Amino acid sequence: MTDPITVTQLEAAINFWRQRVPATGEEARLCAEASALASPYAMMIFEGVKNIDAQALDQAAQAAYREARDAGAIG
Repeated sequence: MTDPITVTQLEAAINFWRQRVPATGEEARLCAEASALASPYAMMIFEGVKNIDAQALDQAAQAAYREARDAGAIG
């Protein structure tokens, strides 16, 4: 993965995982994949960044993003 990822694409990947593996428990804990994507997404929002280099994601987030993208969840 070398293309930049937009905040909208990252949000779509999180939503893909939230639909595939709904939150669990009273605390509504996200699945591991959505959780891996949530941290960089939150930082992008907080810092006002519109896109992020795919290589800036850790391995878990890259894998979760790639799977969502390959499933067609990201436009």
